[in-house]
Amino acid sequence: MSVVYEMRKVLVIGSSGAGKSTFARRLGEVSGLPVIHLDRLFWNADWVETPKDQWRERVADVLKGESWIIDGNYGGTMEMRLEACDTVIFLDLPALVCTWSVLKRVILYREDTRPDMANGCPERFDWEFLKWTWNYPVRSRPGVEERLAKVRDRKRIITLRSRREMEDFLVAASAENAIYEI
Repeated sequence: MSVVYEMRKVLVIGSSGAGKSTFARRLGEVSGLPVIHLDRLFWNADWVETPKDQWRERVADVLKGESWIIDGNYGGTMEMRLEACDTVIFLDLPALVCTWSVLKRVILYREDTRPDMANGCPERFDWEFLKWTWNYPVRSRPGVEERLAKVRDRKRIITLRSRREMEDFLVAASAENAIYEI
């Protein structure tokens, strides 16, 4: 990858288990940009959702920042985040990889709270969530691709389809100080 532009406002999206939070954290480390995990903002203790009006306000406040990396999907605020960002990194990994990662995460953080999650939300096994992750490519990816197509002429869209591509991107980011080629 060669120097083409600098990223200042980055969305990291993709299926559950794709590695959005870890990727965003690592990209933040090499770029110096602050990282915001939407799961931490959305969930309250005991897995209580933030009311929609408060949620939109929280996201709007975050988007006012001068620079950021935001990881998470949350379709209800996707348009406002797409409008505010300069770059979208879509982690489009296979369903098997994502589902396996969710299972590993359940085991690794069993009864504990992940670093990217709100306090008081211990990791738990959820069969419906696992099915949602497995079905992401058929159920959710087409809508994501449609949303990205609408902003493709105004935003940088980077699609990474494997752990290797993610790692290569981060290595390039480290070497080039957050300046990348599409």
